[in-house]
Amino acid sequence: LLLGCELTASTKSYTFQVDEEDNSDHILALSVVCLTDGAKDECNVVEVVGRNHENQEIAVPVANLRLSCQPLLNLNNFKLQPPVTFRLAAGSGPVHLTGWHRIMHREDDSFEEDDYLFDEDDEDEEDEEDLPPIKPAKK
Repeated sequence: LLLGCELTASTKSYTFQVDEEDNSDHILALSVVCLTDGAKDECNVVEVVGRNHENQEIAVPVANLRLSCQPLLNLNNFKLQPPVTFRLAAGSGPVHLTGWHRIMHREDDSFEEDDYLFDEDDEDEEDEEDLPPIKPAKK
């Protein structure tokens, strides 16, 4: 699923959250942060607000954009775990954020592991058959 939001002087934050009762793992990846039409030549600082391992709120700046020198930043699919808030900490924007949301459904834990065991010797024999013969090196 694609994610897109815009931060402006009137809408300074956007929170992405998932249903806590959902039995799936969610990954949110931030791809690009860029200034859009109407942006002023000022510093626009975008930060990500989340929770650390002690459940304390932390804010981390991820982009500092300026129209005249760096209007766009590729974050190379910076992965986050929801819930997460994107906040325009400085500047008036508009700043557009794009990324993707991946949902990984957890498998049912009711199966028995013994039902899926196989003989490892059989696998080794198959792998050996697929390998080409070793040829001596040319001098």
